[in-house]
Amino acid sequence: MNDSEMKRVPDSIYLEITTENKQQSLPLHTSITLFLLSYCESTSFRVILLSAKSGEQWNWVGDLPSTLAADQVQLPEPPPLVRACKLPAVLEADGMFCRAGLAVVLRNIVQKTSKDSPGHLNISSLLGFKNTCLKACAEVSRWTRLCEIEIPSAVEDHLGNPTQRCIPPAVLLLEKRLGEPVKVHNDDKLRRQKLQQQATSQSTPQEEGSGATVTLCKPTCGVELDAAMAKLTTDGSTDADTKKPADIRRVKTSHLPELEHHFAEGLYFTLTDVVLLPCIHQYLSSLQRHTPDALASLPLLVRWYCRVQDVPGVRRAAENCGMTLFTPQPSESGVVLPELSTPGELELESTQPEKMPFVGGPRPTLTKLKNSGIEAVFSPHPCPSWTVPWEDLPTAVNPSTGKMSDTRAIRKCQQLNNLVAMVTQLVHPGDTVVDFCSGGGHVGIVLAHMLPQCQVILVENKEESLVRARERSTVLNLTNVGFIQTNLDYYIGAFQIGVALHACGVATDMVLERCLQAGAAFVISPCCYGFIQNTQKFTFPRSQTFSKILDYKEHMILCRFADQTAVQLPEDRRKIGKSCMGLVDLDRCLAAETRGYTVKVMTMEPESCSPKNNMLVGQPRPKHIMSG
Repeated sequence: MNDSEMKRVPDSIYLEITTENKQQSLPLHTSITLFLLSYCESTSFRVILLSAKSGEQWNWVGDLPSTLAADQVQLPEPPPLVRACKLPAVLEADGMFCRAGLAVVLRNIVQKTSKDSPGHLNISSLLGFKNTCLKACAEVSRWTRLCEIEIPSAVEDHLGNPTQRCIPPAVLLLEKRLGEPVKVHNDDKLRRQKLQQQATSQSTPQEEGSGATVTLCKPTCGVELDAAMAKLTTDGSTDADTKKPADIRRVKTSHLPELEHHFAEGLYFTLTDVVLLPCIHQYLSSLQRHTPDALASLPLLVRWYCRVQDVPGVRRAAENCGMTLFTPQPSESGVVLPELSTPGELELESTQPEKMPFVGGPRPTLTKLKNSGIEAVFSPHPCPSWTVPWEDLPTAVNPSTGKMSDTRAIRKCQQLNNLVAMVTQLVHPGDTVVDFCSGGGHVGIVLAHMLPQCQVILVENKEESLVRARERSTVLNLTNVGFIQTNLDYYIGAFQIGVALHACGVATDMVLERCLQAGAAFVISPCCYGFIQNTQKFTFPRSQTFSKILDYKEHMILCRFADQTAVQLPEDRRKIGKSCMGLVDLDRCLAAETRGYTVKVMTMEPESCSPKNNMLVGQPRPKHIMSG
């Protein structure tokens, strides 16, 4: 397929449907994606619905928005990159670039539709201030995780048992968020407009959270709503007088009225509202049918739901998707429900590090480990002088073609020498090698060029970096490489070797865990040890050996000082930092060994190629491979 033909073929969106008792239904992430496509009136994609059974597809035209193309597609099974990801997923026409995961797919729909249909609504405004709405991945963003994962999961759990009287913590957290003051760019101007409006009307604001049905869903007109609706127009302009009376201009900022939440992220209707509407619609509909008294405990959520219905295009999109929007009517049964502000019941587990003061240096912790017979151990490098034949390779393979200094390019080549050397010792013809946290593809591009009999997949959540990698691949005419923009959790494909160069903080542990789950060998260079912290999925120390000796705080001391290996530091301090690096990685290795692996910690050659010069090389033990 040539370039002109590919431009005429739309990208394909693969969505999941479920079948139970021969009845087909849509998971929430599918409903959300279809709702956005309908709201944007997007014709930039071909929609393909897949069942949980591999390869089965339906032409579900009757329940799809009429604006969507849903041609019957007969394929023995989904394309390889789509099979390697959790749905939803978008596959570009050439079949080499895939985007997966709800937030990534939705952002791509907005970006592509805005590009293909400029001036049609103000679609790009859905991405929010500086186009950052839901850009941060769920592993690091509490807000993205709540909207992308926890709210949909909580609603689906509720729909499985709709008579339960407990409001899910994720829903309560959203209710709390809607009651917080809004902080937006240039809010001083809007707050002064609100003060002027209040002075002019001389009206007393209604109390938040009134239980009366007549006020529960009534949108509050004011500066916030004017600004929000103006944002949805093509030019985004407002008619507000920019010059304030002198008495308004003199009011101190601390005395200005707070702005109220009108939409999920504050003043403006964004992609987050699109994600939440199908979820909250199904949740409130269920409450209305089964426990209407619970609606009185969610006044802000109900008010948000009613307000979103008035956004231009929302009702049309909802009707296209079979959503019958309504006005919730809470009962007045007087049933006592859980208090929203109850400490400990509302907050979901946070991924923020425990705020423990660090007292003293690492020596007490190092001594404690040494007294237990544990010290950093580094295995000898099996091929310290091996290098990639850079002079014989095309220019586009060399990282120096990127935007980096000559000195940094030399160090990057030295780092690649180490990782590529280890991979070439582990790889077999026909293997799939995954470059996790690939960035601009420095590792993956070299591997794809040097291992033409292998398939190389680059996995990265930053679109800009992955696009640069694809451009380099195109220049080299590589046909054995694929690109997946997604979070690590959404990659579920099979592979034989996982590689990662300078995976930051807990990303190293995520890559390591993915390799262990797949039974794959790995070559990983960790980085940013100081960012390591307990998360929902990982707790530290990782191994039982270390856990019996160190508590979390002591392990965090190791991680903190493992970052102190910069060349400008005194030599004795760098040595301590290197020992701490070795111990943190030894803990990781011991945890992997309990799962049937042989793992070594090595130092890259030359050591000066990076302050973070550790390298973890592991592979399943033969018995483990046979038993698998």
